[in-house]
Amino acid sequence: LRLVAVLKAILEGEKAAVLKRDRHLPLSFHRRQEELKFSLGLQRLQHRVRRIQALRDGPAGEGPVRVCRQSPTASAAPQELPTLVLEAVKELEAAKQQVLKRIQIWKRQQQLAGNGALFEENLAPLQNRCENLVEVYFQLHQQVMAASAELGAELLPRLLERFDEVLSGLVKR
Repeated sequence: LRLVAVLKAILEGEKAAVLKRDRHLPLSFHRRQEELKFSLGLQRLQHRVRRIQALRDGPAGEGPVRVCRQSPTASAAPQELPTLVLEAVKELEAAKQQVLKRIQIWKRQQQLAGNGALFEENLAPLQNRCENLVEVYFQLHQQVMAASAELGAELLPRLLERFDEVLSGLVKR
């Protein structure tokens, strides 16, 4: 973890130096940076879903659970399952917002294309984002439904409502 923190600090310093030198980076740089942020958030969300499943599947020290519990944050006890699920739902909502923002940008670019602006009509990256997000959504939803007894009657309806908001927001836009 220290190595990761040091590398992150070095990379942030390099990024700041590049931004200071080249104030106006090409649009492709910003688009690539946005893609990487989304991919990282999605991977973090998938990791949380796997941790939830590992917490539910077995007691500490058995088989794959031991592998998933190597980091300090992964040593959650079963009573911390609701906290872990809430964090995962929060990250799911953040990822949804990133997708919706990208959809809005695409729509605006399409409008500007009517006035002669350049427009990339390729919807494949946007479709991939949506498909990946929905896949993680269903995995997380499945884990929440399987852990409904551990989550309790008070938390489960709120979580299901948040899940509905995520899916309906994606579908409507």
